[in-house]
Amino acid sequence: MKNNLLIFGLCMLVVPFLGAQEFSNLDVSPLDLASYPSSYRNADKSLRIIYSRPQLKGRELSKLTPKGEIWRTGANEATEITFYESYKLGDTTIDEGSYTLYTIPGDDTWTVILNQALNVWGAYSYDKSLDVVRLDVPLKNLAEPIEALSMAFEKSDEDVNLHIAWGNAHIVVPFTK
Repeated sequence: MKNNLLIFGLCMLVVPFLGAQEFSNLDVSPLDLASYPSSYRNADKSLRIIYSRPQLKGRELSKLTPKGEIWRTGANEATEITFYESYKLGDTTIDEGSYTLYTIPGDDTWTVILNQALNVWGAYSYDKSLDVVRLDVPLKNLAEPIEALSMAFEKSDEDVNLHIAWGNAHIVVPFTK
């Protein structure tokens, strides 16, 4: 009987620790994904972008994305775009595959960059020599600010536009066939 009580007591001390898991807190800039075509019913995608969605939280966009400086176009890992078929960005043909997407904010235009490096955290190790293409696109100012960085694809004739918006900034990246 003493042995049973001793075993029971030990089990009561040990069992709560056996099922405990160490999970990290939820990310404050969660991952999001946009694809084209955007319908979930269409599994045959031609473009997909994965990015983290930072929030303004009362901060100035100009402080988070300084003009003239390379930006990972999101939070955490650099934004990654996958092409399941060839497209053009400007005059440059983008082959099938995955690329990081960086931007350089400006006053009237933003420079959009596709780069060959993958699995990159932020823009800390950005290497210009790995750029595939750079294209300046016009900056549009939104009347109502967007709290969380947002990206969406939109069909345009036979082409596809990638809309990127945050705060009052909105750019459209045109991918053509």
